[in-house]
Amino acid sequence: MEARGRVTADLRPQCQMDTAQVNGVRRRLPPSAGTDGLQGDASTQVSDRRRLEDDLPTSSSAASPDPAATVSSKESEEEEEVVEEVEDKRDNILRLIHIPQQAHQAMERVEEFVCKVWEGRWPVLSHDLLPDWLKDNDYLLHGHRPPMPSFRACFRSIFRIHTETGNIWTHLIGFLLFLILGTIYLLRPNIAFIAPLQEKVVFGTFFLGAILCLCFSWLFHTVYCHSESVSKIFSKLDYSGIALLIMGSFVPWLYYSFYCSPQPRIIYMVTTSVLGVAAIVVSQWDRFATPEYRAVRAGVFLGLGLSGIVPTIHFMIAEGFIKAATVGQIGWLFLMAVLYITGAALYAARIPERFFPGKCDIWFHSHQIFHVLVVAAAFVHFHGVSNLQEFRYTLGGGCSDDSLL
Repeated sequence: MEARGRVTADLRPQCQMDTAQVNGVRRRLPPSAGTDGLQGDASTQVSDRRRLEDDLPTSSSAASPDPAATVSSKESEEEEEVVEEVEDKRDNILRLIHIPQQAHQAMERVEEFVCKVWEGRWPVLSHDLLPDWLKDNDYLLHGHRPPMPSFRACFRSIFRIHTETGNIWTHLIGFLLFLILGTIYLLRPNIAFIAPLQEKVVFGTFFLGAILCLCFSWLFHTVYCHSESVSKIFSKLDYSGIALLIMGSFVPWLYYSFYCSPQPRIIYMVTTSVLGVAAIVVSQWDRFATPEYRAVRAGVFLGLGLSGIVPTIHFMIAEGFIKAATVGQIGWLFLMAVLYITGAALYAARIPERFFPGKCDIWFHSHQIFHVLVVAAAFVHFHGVSNLQEFRYTLGGGCSDDSLL
């Protein structure tokens, strides 16, 4: 027993060394190759071990771990370590990818916040601080809106006090009034007209011109501070609206004043339409909206309006001054012309701010006065042509040989 114990004790280090050798070899070779090599190199120790295993009650192989299982376990651990390392690198790469996205999202939130603050609290500027495309009237020294970052900011500026507040509200209110008035008038029963379809088309043309003119105007004065490109687009719409109002105003007056003379009526309507279209074409020129062409703009639209002098003189000669002034409503037409001409003259000369620089920045400058006079002239014209329509209704559908009416 003592001899057997000593032999077993002597062989344990050798078995442990064999196991280490097997593990080392299995890292480099397949399991079968490693085992064959180990058996070939230590045949003597293996023979002795087998003889001892026959004598001992327990085998040495049971006492020592299985080399193949040990190698497999270590390989699994190494594979897990490699997988974890790859996953860590992947996570780092994903974090690097997400960082710019998160920064971009953060910048968008900051920009949105700045826009909201800007829209709610923006300072008015003096004329000298405005960009060139926003400079229009150098006699209005203070109270100008800065360039706005969005259309929402432009429309919210309607409720702030600045140089365009009066311009916006005068034509916004006028637009709503004519929209309501036109709807009510055109919904009148057909019995109120001699030729319902024709007369509603005639008045509809006038209302359409007035509504578009006032609508384009208040929209332009609201959003022209958005950007230079937006300013150019809406300024062209604004000037086109003025031409449409003048053209539309002629239609009902010519229709009723030359009711019994269709040939001159058609000639005057066509002439007015051609001149109006020409004014619209000219207004599409980019330089037409610049401050240097202020007098040219006023002259173009003033000339378009004054083209009505020719049919007016024709009417007064044919009907006589008294009848033209009473039945023909020339007095209302004359008042309308005075209002338009006065407004255009004040606008072109920039009166009164020319004589009081800085005193009319917010209220009572020339553009505001011009807007008020335009709305007033449109209502005066509507009153005059409404009286003409009522006069024609009282006469019925007949015409006399000696009257244009």
